[in-house]
Amino acid sequence: MTDASFHDGREAPLNLGAEDGDDLQVISTLTQDAVFPVTEMTWQPSQRRFGLLLNRFRWEDKDAATRRRRAFERVQSVLVFDSVLSVASQGVDRSDKDMVMSLLSVDFEPGEDGAGQIILTLAGDGAIRLSVEAIDATLKDVTRPYQAPSGQAPHHPE
Repeated sequence: MTDASFHDGREAPLNLGAEDGDDLQVISTLTQDAVFPVTEMTWQPSQRRFGLLLNRFRWEDKDAATRRRRAFERVQSVLVFDSVLSVASQGVDRSDKDMVMSLLSVDFEPGEDGAGQIILTLAGDGAIRLSVEAIDATLKDVTRPYQAPSGQAPHHPE
């Protein structure tokens, strides 16, 4: 695993690891506005692993797509957190199998000795809190990029 860098993406599939807050911030930037069905969240307590299968907007390609006047792209990516002790959520109805969530940010609230809380903030006041022994995250693209269904980049006020 290599340290994350925003420009690592380019045309190649991403395969990034995060072991500290700065690395996690890069992953947060790259997964901003990713969407995923509630059914694509997995918590494996015995392996201390929490994972999401995301449809991620390719932020690392946005400027190139604009310059070349080609379609904006999304890609399916797996976001995995290891060393997870517990998972809690609010505003997430796991019984609604049609629910699609949008990831706004991934943040770390440090505790003692590298432990802490990873907070996945979702659109619509939802959140997922992972209690972790340490930051141990991986973001890996698992499909070829595809044209974003909207044809546009997500909009965020500055």
